[in-house]
Amino acid sequence: MTTQPSRRSLLKAAVTVGAGAAVLPALPAGASAAALKHPGMLHTQPDFDRMRAQVNAGAQPWKAGWDKLVANSRSKSTWKARPVETVVRGGTGANHVQLAIDVAAAYQNALRWKISGDKAHGDAARDILNAWSAALKAVTGNADRFLAAGIQGWQLANVGEIMRGYPGFDLDRFKKMMLTVFYPLNDRFLRGHNDACITNYWANWDLCAMASILAIGILCDDQAKVDQAVEYFKHGKGNGAIMNAVPFLHPGGLGQWQESGRDQGHASLGIGLMGVLCEMAWNQGIDLYGYADDRFMKGAQYVAKYNLGESVPFTTYKWGTGQNCAPREQTEVSAAGRGMNDPVWALLYNHYGVRRGLPVPHIEAYGKRVAPEGGGGDYGGSKYDHLGFGTLTFTRATAAGGGGLLPKGVSRAFQSVNRPKAYIQAAGAVGRIGATALALRIVPGLSDAKGYSFVDSEGRYLRHKDFLVRFDTNDGTALFKRDATFHARQGTVDGSVRLESANYPGRFVRHRDDALRLDKAEDTTLFRGDSSFKPTA
Repeated sequence: MTTQPSRRSLLKAAVTVGAGAAVLPALPAGASAAALKHPGMLHTQPDFDRMRAQVNAGAQPWKAGWDKLVANSRSKSTWKARPVETVVRGGTGANHVQLAIDVAAAYQNALRWKISGDKAHGDAARDILNAWSAALKAVTGNADRFLAAGIQGWQLANVGEIMRGYPGFDLDRFKKMMLTVFYPLNDRFLRGHNDACITNYWANWDLCAMASILAIGILCDDQAKVDQAVEYFKHGKGNGAIMNAVPFLHPGGLGQWQESGRDQGHASLGIGLMGVLCEMAWNQGIDLYGYADDRFMKGAQYVAKYNLGESVPFTTYKWGTGQNCAPREQTEVSAAGRGMNDPVWALLYNHYGVRRGLPVPHIEAYGKRVAPEGGGGDYGGSKYDHLGFGTLTFTRATAAGGGGLLPKGVSRAFQSVNRPKAYIQAAGAVGRIGATALALRIVPGLSDAKGYSFVDSEGRYLRHKDFLVRFDTNDGTALFKRDATFHARQGTVDGSVRLESANYPGRFVRHRDDALRLDKAEDTTLFRGDSSFKPTA
């Protein structure tokens, strides 16, 4: 579990936040009012469908992840909640682990219900949530109260999202608890940092508060809170904002993590919390994973590489400058806690390595090392910072590099994901979408055999020219070969792909006004839908 970094904060008087009215931040410029998706936090319904299908088929590694879940005593349907009126973290009377354990039990039972359909587990998860929403009035303690409100806040909201609509679940009372007990603490911390210097607290303090605000926003259909978390991630002044969480970039695609000079347990915690934040945002159509040129990926690669036993570069890290700040510095990466096996890596590998098909060797290696991931109760009596079970919940059957979706040497039609009655076709030499499917033979990429090229029945290749998609005969030039080569990336739904240009990375084939274009990727649901296609026989 994480602890605060300064004696100044330890001397803060205990403050209780009860059922006061939550103050909503103003919508930032350009904020979206689009309806939020449900379930839309760590897991979507297609995710649950995938888990169920793979577990029922006995496929690995899902079956191993399922067995890990079933073996955990907290996943038993006989689990009984132990709610209290006041949760205390830090100082006299600390009892927050009681809440953490019950949240883990609720999540694990919710997973077992969603995957197996066993009503006993659904009832158990429901009853745990109802018991806590009926009892809990406040979270208090010393500064560590903000950690309880953040970590258990985002976890509780995720379980509530899974159980949305379950018979007997009092969603309205649960939302009230999240809005009046947890959100005010999350908001207060990000705005005032416990009246301490803005850089006094390590990255994970900001990150758990951001994750909780985002999760509560989704749960309560509150776009303002979603925007608050996203805006802080991108432009916040505290150490959890992305540019501060990864303050330095190093050669080899590595980004120095803010807590790497502190110890590796907290560095791993921060990586896990940012992963949770990014995944929830992704499922709402917001790409924080890729923000600032994949800066988070570089930070995760750095932490994974060092904890796998390899050396990493380190730039002297100084902080605490400014009013009411005590200057401090770290001159080397810390070996304390090196090799932590926290269950946070399956999520990251399955986004960067599978969804996007990017080379992330250190993240991939760490994912394999800790698989199958367990959850609360599997990593020691007090380790409940992560919900876990990522091998079961995040492993994707389809690699973004194409795999079974794009078998070379066979022909497929390409159906638009967000225009399901339309397929890639040709109007003369011009690429477009329309009602008639065009069969395209899949062959090794002309300029990169690991990529893909696509040939129609007339022997013409799908290629881009002046950022428009065409069907032209191969003229044998190096330029043509590059124009006709694409890399496959995970689409917006399972079984779909996005075609990224080999010679213009970051540009994807997409439809716009029925025409096919090669456009620069945009962080919008519309763009991702326009650029996703399902290969069909």
